[in-house]
Amino acid sequence: MQVCTRRDFLSLSGKGLGLAALSSATVALLLRNVEAASSNLADLTPEEAATDEDYWTAIQNSFSVTRGIINLNNGGVSPSPRIVTEALIRYIWEQEDATAYTMWQILEPQSETIRTGLAELFWCDREEIAITRNASESLEILLMGMDFKLGDEILTTTQDYPRMLTTLRQREKREGLKLKLIQVPIPPKNLSEIVTAFEKGITDRTRLILISHMINITGQITPVKAVCELARARGIETIVDGAHSFAQFYFKQSDLGCDYFGTSLHKWLYAPKGTGMLYVKRDKIEKLWPLMAAESKQKSDIRKFEEIGTHSAAPKLAIGEALLFHNGIGGKRKEARLRYLSRYWMNRLKDVPKIRFNTSFDPNQSCAIANVQIEGTNPEAVTKYLFDKHHIFTVPIVHEEFQGIRITPNVYTTLRELDRFCEQMELIARKGLPA
Repeated sequence: MQVCTRRDFLSLSGKGLGLAALSSATVALLLRNVEAASSNLADLTPEEAATDEDYWTAIQNSFSVTRGIINLNNGGVSPSPRIVTEALIRYIWEQEDATAYTMWQILEPQSETIRTGLAELFWCDREEIAITRNASESLEILLMGMDFKLGDEILTTTQDYPRMLTTLRQREKREGLKLKLIQVPIPPKNLSEIVTAFEKGITDRTRLILISHMINITGQITPVKAVCELARARGIETIVDGAHSFAQFYFKQSDLGCDYFGTSLHKWLYAPKGTGMLYVKRDKIEKLWPLMAAESKQKSDIRKFEEIGTHSAAPKLAIGEALLFHNGIGGKRKEARLRYLSRYWMNRLKDVPKIRFNTSFDPNQSCAIANVQIEGTNPEAVTKYLFDKHHIFTVPIVHEEFQGIRITPNVYTTLRELDRFCEQMELIARKGLPA
């Protein structure tokens, strides 16, 4: 397994990722963290490294998060490490000097290096990557930019992200399309149950399948490649919503086999808030309409999807430091740690009476996100109690098919913080919520 050494780290300064402009204090801090985190790990598997608390203490100290709140709601948006926040601020200040010149002629062109870095992480052609503001924008570009005919069907699930369902319902109302929803078992016994559900939902009118790589409310990882192969064999296009999967667990574009992919970078890549990524297979760029009109000369250019008017260059460029941080840890090592943290608390609670999981323990079906329910309790009341009395921040999930609370630790989360959460869940399960 590759480990980021001092020499490797310093060499990154010449690769356009913004290191050269970091303050000396930040560089020194990050160097100490990288050196501490990298020592004695070269011969360890990702799973072995996941349990090395000395390693992860160094990573935890790279974040400036408060320890007055136990944040177990990292699924919606994640804190960034210090180097990302400092880079963002630095780029903001830089573009305030002769802005029309600095922002458009100096800073904005550097985003091409960021495009390359994202393409390398996703293992695709850089000309297939657009930098957006979030997963919603990426997916709206796709869902609103495709041509459909009256009666065409789009297939997805009842657990898909609400904003995407709203988008499709708008097209359904305006254009006479048909949105068809299937149910995903909670949790499924195996991944083939999900493939079968999609297969049964396909008709001769199905033109598009939208599938979440990881379902945001349960953390369920779906069999994307199998569904995409199923769709391709029938001439159906596929969009993968990777809002929660990208940079949480390791995969390549070829592991998915999709036509389109959208994600947020402010979740698991820890990039600045309001950054996202769109992948469009190169031969499909021309036929896809952008959200904001682009010139005809851009019809085959992935950059046509970035035409949104005046916007700050700073968030885009600070993605570079997020890539630096992610690659310094290593995608497989990061995945192993996130899964270790989730299983740490899940295994402690799995045999507690009245506690039920809406997420599979199968490593092929879940990673950092899990949904848990205490029978006989209201999820909103549980999350309110946890925060009001113990400053443990979680999110209630109330869905027509199930309910529970979503728990999402992150690489900066400590085992002791998870212990405190488990202690309160055990008390609630045994004695109920205090009056």
